[in-house]
Amino acid sequence: MTTPGGTAVSTPPADDPLDSHDPLSRERAHLTRSRAALRAMREDVESLDIRDVTANWVNAEALTHQIEERIKALADLSHTPLFFGRLDYLHEPGVEQAEGAEGERFYIGRRHVHDADGDPMVIDWRAPVSQPFYRASKKDPLDIALRRRFGYTGGDLTAYEDEHLTDPTEADVTSKLLQQEIERPRVGPMRDIVATIQPEQDEIVRSGLGGTLCVQGGPGTGKTAVGLHRVAYLLYAHRDRLARTGTLVIGPNRSFLHYIEQVLPALGELEVKQSTVDDLVAHVEVRGRDDAPAAIVKGDARMAEVLRRAVRSHVTMPTEPVVVVRGSRRWRVPAYELEEIVQELLDRDIRYGAARDALPQRIAHSVLVQMERSGEAPDDRVQDAVARNSAVKAAVKAIWPPVDPARLVLRLLSDAGFLAVHADGILTEDEQKTILWARPVRSPKSAKWSAADAVLIDEATDLVQRTHSLGHVVLDEAQDLSPMQYRAVGRRCTTGSATVLGDLAQGTTPWATRSWDEALAHLGKRDAVVEELTAGFRVPTDVITYASRLLPHIAPGLTPVASVRENPGFFEVRTTVGDTEVVDACRELLSHEGSVGLIAADARIPALTEALTAVGITYIGPGEETTYETRLTLVPASLAKGLEYDYVVLDEPRAVVDGEPDERTGLRRLYVTLTRAVSGLIVTHAASLPPQLA
Repeated sequence: MTTPGGTAVSTPPADDPLDSHDPLSRERAHLTRSRAALRAMREDVESLDIRDVTANWVNAEALTHQIEERIKALADLSHTPLFFGRLDYLHEPGVEQAEGAEGERFYIGRRHVHDADGDPMVIDWRAPVSQPFYRASKKDPLDIALRRRFGYTGGDLTAYEDEHLTDPTEADVTSKLLQQEIERPRVGPMRDIVATIQPEQDEIVRSGLGGTLCVQGGPGTGKTAVGLHRVAYLLYAHRDRLARTGTLVIGPNRSFLHYIEQVLPALGELEVKQSTVDDLVAHVEVRGRDDAPAAIVKGDARMAEVLRRAVRSHVTMPTEPVVVVRGSRRWRVPAYELEEIVQELLDRDIRYGAARDALPQRIAHSVLVQMERSGEAPDDRVQDAVARNSAVKAAVKAIWPPVDPARLVLRLLSDAGFLAVHADGILTEDEQKTILWARPVRSPKSAKWSAADAVLIDEATDLVQRTHSLGHVVLDEAQDLSPMQYRAVGRRCTTGSATVLGDLAQGTTPWATRSWDEALAHLGKRDAVVEELTAGFRVPTDVITYASRLLPHIAPGLTPVASVRENPGFFEVRTTVGDTEVVDACRELLSHEGSVGLIAADARIPALTEALTAVGITYIGPGEETTYETRLTLVPASLAKGLEYDYVVLDEPRAVVDGEPDERTGLRRLYVTLTRAVSGLIVTHAASLPPQLA
């Protein structure tokens, strides 16, 4: 039997000594053979001799790097199963066959594995033939007779579960193994969900590369995992293109990136870069911090026009001719002709630096026209020489001087007159005063730049010189970005596409976006398709129901998440007197299997640190990897977004709200902290609860 690609599928031999009535033993045997085949694949790569196939040391270095990456990708992770499912097709996919002929069997796993003859033993989950594992149902079996799911303990196969999709007598029931995998306690960084992808998630994962996709997903809907698996799928389907243009995952902070950093390597993808927005725009060292009003104005999209005006203001229309001396001849370009050249470059609205580079060539071209009229026959070398002439250089420096983006922004923020000229009609006088520095700064190095200032410098840098564009960018927790930050990300994918992930209800900055249409416009992707995930797989029913009380106040009209978990989870609200009872709640939850997060307002962290230390409970910070000895993470509310724990103690909801500059932002921060628990949540409070939770 063959696949559409023409390769045979490896199946156990007919004389297999294992009892045919013991399917689990047969599946374990296939797993053993598959692991052996993967080891052989890795050994084949390790044994490659490239000495006779590389022309020089540069090629040798490049090929050596590719081989090393391939060896890493073929690692057999002992705690991760090679395959998690099996599909038995009724017919051979893509091939007409006689009635009564058998279909094919495919084992679905994280990577492709083949035997010594090149016959596949495990099919990559991203292959088209694997898609029915996620999409097939009793209503639409997609030519699947049997779907088998496997249960594992560590890397050992311990159970299986069958669905006979074309058997009308078999009831359509929820998979117990699937439910167990979704609800499995988690210790350490985020895991892949490749074995549990749901149909609505799979549609997003397998969307094409051509367009931008925005995923609105509430807590526990798996939007982050979906975005990461989408990257893995796109690299599989469009590897050559994305290998040239590059891919990037952007997260809200480094703790979050550390939490998700193992997902793509577990799927065999090692080349995807990860960054925060702050890292993308790190042209200067950030040592200062804006108050909320200043940050809101600096993050407003109107600042882009202020910067554009300020950059273009450096151009001065010529009033004197340029005289070029070559040998005994003098060539004169009059001021009116220079003005026409400059005006044409301004009208084209190209990057400031590109126009500055073009100006000497345009002046030189004018000289060459005069030379040709006088009977000379100059060539390109003469034009280049004229463009380098000292008189031309002097004219270019006077007309179109170089612009340093950091110095430009420094002047805007410290020179009230300069800002007023270029913000006239754009920013009000009060807004201008809001962003002006109280004290003058002498140089960019001595300035205490804020994160919002760095974004302005990035915008100015792009006005001078075009930013390099990637093939695909994944932007997670996108709801928190300012319009200027969206523009900074959009510059990184002007010629590529993006996957935008977020939840409007979890916007926890004063400048958080109010609609995806608005955000996508700032990103430069107005034609993006918006998809919504509303099925909650991670947050318990009682917890998400309680947290959803806040939705009418923070995101009116947004569809609440509906938990599809059979286990309602553990949930309790406790009135406390002091920090001792908060610590007791942590100790209680640590008696269960899995990770525990103690989440509190940032201002409460020192007191809770002292309380935990006093009783000898060890803990780590967000982004650090939990172990079976240390399973408690102390999390400032400002860093909780995107993180999940099996159990959570949420300390003082009122303090979480009050820790933000306004009530709406505070309530959104509270919504985030309430929805970090996978199995259970205890809310502790000495102060009264916010009335919106009543």
